[in-house]
Amino acid sequence: MNFVEELRWRGMLHDIMPETEEQLLKAQTIGYIGFDPTGDSLHVGHLTQLMTLIHFQRAGHRPVALVGGATGMVGDPSGKSVERNLLDEATLNHNVSCLKAQLAKFLDVSDPERGAVMVNNYDWFKDFRFLDFIRDVGKHITVNYMMAKDSVKKRLDGEHGLSFTEFAYQLIQGYDFYYMWKHHGCLLQMGGSDQWGNIVTGTELIRRKDGGTAYALTTQLIKKADGNKFGKTESGAVWLDASKTSPYRYYQFWLNASDEDAKNWIKIFTLKSREEIEAIIAEHDASPHLRVVQKALAKDITIRTHSESDYETAVKTSEFLFGNGPLEFLSGMPHAAVLDIFDGVPQFRIPKDQLAAGINVLDLLAVSSSVFASKGEARKMIQGGGVAVNRSKISDIDQQFQPDHLINDRYLIVQRGKKNYYLIIVE
Repeated sequence: MNFVEELRWRGMLHDIMPETEEQLLKAQTIGYIGFDPTGDSLHVGHLTQLMTLIHFQRAGHRPVALVGGATGMVGDPSGKSVERNLLDEATLNHNVSCLKAQLAKFLDVSDPERGAVMVNNYDWFKDFRFLDFIRDVGKHITVNYMMAKDSVKKRLDGEHGLSFTEFAYQLIQGYDFYYMWKHHGCLLQMGGSDQWGNIVTGTELIRRKDGGTAYALTTQLIKKADGNKFGKTESGAVWLDASKTSPYRYYQFWLNASDEDAKNWIKIFTLKSREEIEAIIAEHDASPHLRVVQKALAKDITIRTHSESDYETAVKTSEFLFGNGPLEFLSGMPHAAVLDIFDGVPQFRIPKDQLAAGINVLDLLAVSSSVFASKGEARKMIQGGGVAVNRSKISDIDQQFQPDHLINDRYLIVQRGKKNYYLIIVE
């Protein structure tokens, strides 16, 4: 497998240093990508780099994921308009630990020859004194060279300027590459296109300091077809951590992609072959309303990030909310997961003792809760066949509800018309 050609046909390749492809075709190569631990979870914006490392490994090379415990204390100005908040050491250590666990889900660490390696640049920076750094690293890179970087020029011309801390970032990242080259035999650094300047600084430091040769490769920054930022929704970032973005919401993010985006993303975020993808797109174009590409994309990436069972639950949840799926999948589901499924759905809480002796459906829907503004309105819609509770259509305005009607001993799910849901929580 030709790694560079793989990235090229998938629309992922952006820049590549001369002779990089020749090196990768000539011998097994160690290459790395850095991940700054600014949070305790990666998000979908990091997936391009994760997939890059996966393809790199599948091509027979050895990937290294560098978690920036040191650089996370500084902050990369690339692509930023203002300086980000600096984190304390305890927070960074927590974030590093969480990110390492996530990275291990995507990369094979078991193979003794090609197994992925994870390193933390804090390990080599923690005892590096400032005077030693400016003597051993700073003297090899001129200020003129650093000022020429686009990331620096944009910030200097911007409203907020550029702190020395951020200005020094490219030297720190450059030293990372030098250290990885010197001590781990790493010849290649990869990253998003906004990282090109920082990566090239590393190759230049290797050349100037030790006369060595190293290589650089960057991938496209992913954008949505409508111009909006990839990975952002109305509720914020889409995280890989299930406690921050549930598997259902994660699945829905991919399922709701436009046709144009889905056709691009299925190349980038799955390992399906060119032939498989072409067949899926052809099937989709024959019946666009079936959303074949979106479903294939959402299935693949949800399973890769979470699990097969999480994917199945996400599908059942979608079928329930948008079709006529059964209620059984809610049985035994944790309360937090149920609330996440019904996030955005009007919710009402009533005390359990109201159901102990039975509660009339009209009182349930128009007094204890506000599904209807009045009993008269509730009666009229029930008589018209437009109300269901726990998927059972209500036909009797005298029907009583008791604790044994509850799902998980806690919930009543009311459907008003075809698409309006309400969750009654009994506690």
